[in-house]
Amino acid sequence: MSARTNEGPFLAADAIIELEGGRIVLIERGGEPKGWAIPGGFVEYGESLEEAAVREAREETGLEVELLELLYVYSDPARDPRHHTVTAVFIARGQGEPVGGDDAASARTFTEATLPSPLAFDHPRVLADYFEFRRSGRRPRPGDDEKGVRHLFGKGA
Repeated sequence: MSARTNEGPFLAADAIIELEGGRIVLIERGGEPKGWAIPGGFVEYGESLEEAAVREAREETGLEVELLELLYVYSDPARDPRHHTVTAVFIARGQGEPVGGDDAASARTFTEATLPSPLAFDHPRVLADYFEFRRSGRRPRPGDDEKGVRHLFGKGA
């Protein structure tokens, strides 16, 4: 256990925004860590997870979204290199074309076959979970990818 217990964990909300044609929206981060990411950010005091996900989607992509469902809550302490962050990842529907805003340098659409690199945070795992859910209807479950998460973050198999 870390001596940094008074520094978090921090709470965030992300939205995998689905557009027509099987596309999803990702943002290119303007700050560290660099890379492409699912639109999202920290929950403000007095704000619900759902409100935060909608607000962050609007700020980072310019899109108004409708939250459809919760995919999963990701809490691995190593998922964010800056600090321990817990995020609720929602699936949302949007219309129009995204435009990067706030701390997003840009926003673009991708399919599973055209995902950019590098993906920030644990978003390779989150997006793999999302595409598997869309194919099979199976949501991630606690402990599903414990070894994969360790491998992804260099902790061994």
